[in-house]
Parts: sequence; structure tokens; C-alpha cells
Amino acid sequence: MKALTLIFVILIALLQYPLWLGKGSWLRVWNVNQQITEQKEKNAAAKQRNETLSAEVRDLKQGNAAIEERARSELGMIKQDEVFYQVIDHALPANKMPVTPTPGKNKP
Repeated sequence: MKALTLIFVILIALLQYPLWLGKGSWLRVWNVNQQITEQKEKNAAAKQRNETLSAEVRDLKQGNAAIEERARSELGMIKQDEVFYQVIDHALPANKMPVTPTPGKNKP
């Protein structure tokens, strides 16, 4: 009877081997599912980037507004008879503000 039990245990172990450690094991299926999820996220980001670029190309081909905006921002160009004003902010950050001594408070 013990020999028959041992044979059944060995048979069950041999049948379970492909399920846990074989070519199509649960671990490998889980890893592939994780890789698929990561690739779908990368594809979605690339698709968004491609849509943005194709919209920009479409704008550049169809209208002058995008070309004007790029010329102004990247090349600093202005239209003829247009006045350009450049505003420079001289304010210092709060941690860099100069400290002026108050009379009577800085005496030793």
C-alpha cells in the first residue's frame, strides 16, 4: 500500500512540474503579463507624443499663427512697425533680500 501511495505522489509531482516550473508556468505567465502592462503604458505615452507632434506639424502646415509664435519665442522676431517691450524683474527672492540695520537695535 505504501508503494502505491509513493507512486501516486510521484505521479502528482510530475504532473504539477509543468504547471509551476515548466514552459507555460504561472510565474512566466505573470511575468509576461507584467511586461505587457509596462509596454502598453509606454505605447500610450508614445501615442500621446506622436499626436502632439502631428498636431504641431498640422498647425505649421495650415496656419501662420504657429509659425509666428515660434518666430517670436525661439528667435525673438517682431513684426514690422511693432514695438517690443522687455520687462526685467529686479525683485530678489525672499531669502536673498538685503537686510538693512534698524537704528538703535544693532547696538552691542
